[in-house]
Amino acid sequence: MRGFSPAALREAREAANISQADLARLAGVGRATLYHWEAGKATPQVDVLVKVVARLGISIADIVRVPVDERFPGDLRVLRGMTQPQLGKAAGVSTAMVGAIERGEVDPTDAVAQAIARELGVTTAELAAAHARAKARPPGTSA
Repeated sequence: MRGFSPAALREAREAANISQADLARLAGVGRATLYHWEAGKATPQVDVLVKVVARLGISIADIVRVPVDERFPGDLRVLRGMTQPQLGKAAGVSTAMVGAIERGEVDPTDAVAQAIARELGVTTAELAAAHARAKARPPGTSA
C-alpha cells in the first residue's frame, strides 16, 4: 500500500489511548497484524485497515499519505477504503478491469471512467490524471 505510514498509525492509536491488544480486539484483527503494521514489517490490506481506522475514529487519509499530484487510481481506491472487487462491483466492471486500469494497462471507456470516478468520489478529470500517472510510471514502479 503506497503511502502507508506505520508511525502515523501508532501515533493515532496512542492519541486514542488504546493498546495494540485492545485495538486488535475491538477492530477484529490480529494483534500480530497491528504489531507488524506499526513496526513497518507489513502493510495492511485496505479492507482490514478500514476496520482499524473506524475504531480509531480517523480516516484512511490520516495514515495513508500520497500527495494529490502523485496519486494513481489504486491510491484513490485505497483512500476510499475499497478493495478492487468492491470497486468493480460498485462500478459495474470486473475486478480484472479495475486492476488493469489501476496499473495503466487499459484505458477506460468514458462510461467506465465515469462509473469508477463516481464510486471513488473524484471527478473524471482526477481519475484521468491518476491513470495517466500510472501509465507513465517508470518500469518497476508499483501502481
